[in-house]
Amino acid sequence: MTEISTIYKLSLIAFIYALQVYGTPCPVLECWFVQEKPGRGGGFPAAMSQEKSMLYIRTDPGSTGTGSKQNPPKDINPARVYYVTDPGASLCSPALCPPEGDVQKPHCEINPFLPQPALVKWAAPLTDSAHSPIYLQADWLSASLQGLDGQLTLSTVMRAPTATNKPSVILSVSSRTVSVRSRLGEPVLLDCGFWTDSSSPLSGSGFSVEWQYQFRGEGRLVLAYDGKSDRLAETAEDRAELNFTALHQTGNASLTLQEAQVRHSGTYICTVYLPYLLAQVAIDLQIEEPPSLSISPATLPILFPEQSISLQCEAAGFAPHLLELRWEFAGTDGGVRPLGEGRLSGHRQAADGTFTQSSWLELGRDGPDLGRGGEVTCVALHPGGTRRATVTLSIIGVRGPSVEDSMAMVAVALGLYGLIKIFSWTFGTTGSTEKDSECKKEK
Repeated sequence: MTEISTIYKLSLIAFIYALQVYGTPCPVLECWFVQEKPGRGGGFPAAMSQEKSMLYIRTDPGSTGTGSKQNPPKDINPARVYYVTDPGASLCSPALCPPEGDVQKPHCEINPFLPQPALVKWAAPLTDSAHSPIYLQADWLSASLQGLDGQLTLSTVMRAPTATNKPSVILSVSSRTVSVRSRLGEPVLLDCGFWTDSSSPLSGSGFSVEWQYQFRGEGRLVLAYDGKSDRLAETAEDRAELNFTALHQTGNASLTLQEAQVRHSGTYICTVYLPYLLAQVAIDLQIEEPPSLSISPATLPILFPEQSISLQCEAAGFAPHLLELRWEFAGTDGGVRPLGEGRLSGHRQAADGTFTQSSWLELGRDGPDLGRGGEVTCVALHPGGTRRATVTLSIIGVRGPSVEDSMAMVAVALGLYGLIKIFSWTFGTTGSTEKDSECKKEK
C-alpha cells in the first residue's frame, strides 16, 4: 500500500508539473485569413482574398504551449501562422478538437479588425472620451469559429503588437446552443457567454449587451443592456429576460424567452461591446409544434358494398407549415396499404401563427376494394413529430365478383362441362354396345 501511495503522489506531481510547463492542451486550428483586396473602388463590391492560416493556442503567455512544438505546413505563409495566447481558454473547447484522423474540421475564419466607437446609444457611454487610448495602436484581428456537430459558435477579438504574429484574446463571445428547437408555450434559453481580459485597459470601462432578432431579411431589437450604468436600455420583447447577477459575475449574457411563440422563430444575434470593440454570435431558433389530428365523421356507419363515404382529416395548430398528410388502410387480414394523400386544402393561418390543413378521402363505390372493412388512418408527418388518427370501417354484404373471381368461375364451368362431356361419352357408348348385342341375340 505504501508503494502504491508513493507512485500515486509521484504521478500527481508529474501531472501538475506538465500542466505548468506545457499549459492547457489546446487544438491547432486551421483557418482562412480573409480580407479585402486593395485597389478596389468606384462603388464596386469589394473583392476578397483568402489565405490559409494556422493558430497555435496557449493559455499561459509564459508556457510553450502544445501547438508550438509542431512545424507549420510548408504551403502556409509564415506571416499567417499565429501563436495565440488565450487566458480564458475559449479556443481550447473540446468542440474545436476533432478526433485524430477525422477529416471533419471546425470552421475558422480570421479577419482584420478595426477598433472604433459604437454608435448605438447603450454602448456609446463606453467611449465618452474623445481620445483613443494608445493601447489601440496595434494589429487587431477577429476570429469566427464553428465547432464540430454544431456544439459551439465562437467569436473573438485579438490584439497583437504591431508587426508580430503573437496576438492575445481580449474579448471572446460564445454560445453552446447554435441551433435550438422548442415547442409552443415552453421557456427557451438562448445561451451566450463572454470573457474579457482583465489585464486589458479596455475591460475596466464597462460593457454592454445587445440581442437582435432577424428573419427573412428583417430585424428588430429584442433587448439591450447598458452595463456601465447597470440599466436596461431597451426592451422590445415581452417576457424576454437576462440574469443580471450572472451577467456581471460570470459573463453569462444568455437570453430567456418565457413563453415560446411562432413569431419567435428566426436568428438571434448576441453582441457584447467593450470600448472600441465588439464580438457577436448568431443562434437559430425554430418553434416546432406538431399538429393535432381529427377525423370526421369520428364514428363511421356500417356500409354496404355499393355505398360510399367521404372522410375529412384536419391537422390543426402546427408550425412551421411543412406538413405531409396521407391515408392508410389496415384490413382485417392485418395488411396495411397506402390510400394516397386524398384531396388537400391550402394552409390556413391562425392569429397565433399556427397553421391548419385538411385532406378529404372518398371510400366506397368507386374506390379500392376494402373487403369487410378495417381501420382507416390519417398520418401527419411534421418536423415536430408524427401524428396519427384512426377510425374503424365496417362493410357488410357481398360485392359483385371481381375480374379474378369471374375468371375462376369460367375455369370451373369449363372444367364441369368437360367432365359432363366425358361422362356422357363414356356411358353413351356403353349403352349403344348393349343395344347392339341384344339385337344380334334376337336374330
